[in-house]
Amino acid sequence: MKLRSSQLLVTDDGKIIMGNGRMAILESIDQTGSINQTSKDLKMSYKTVWSKIKSTEKNFGKPVVLADRKKGTELTKEGRRLLEQYRELKKHCIRSDDAIFETLFLKIPE
Repeated sequence: MKLRSSQLLVTDDGKIIMGNGRMAILESIDQTGSINQTSKDLKMSYKTVWSKIKSTEKNFGKPVVLADRKKGTELTKEGRRLLEQYRELKKHCIRSDDAIFETLFLKIPE
């Protein structure tokens, strides 16, 4: 038996700012510099990727990517910070969740 944790960063009214899918989008854009390549790599339509970016920006209240037809696409300073903080949050949550899971399910009382 294993525990699979998932963290979802949402606004006060429940609108998604960041989750695993959006993290993958931002990571791919950071690596490829391209929304088009990101959509291919993640097997999503360009429109879906762009829609998720725009939704994140609206819900986060700050731009997360800067798209330029000549230079390509890159994360903004705020986008990079959001991605890094979300990664750190996930790491801490998973560590805590694993400890709780182990205490409740894997330590068999004698």
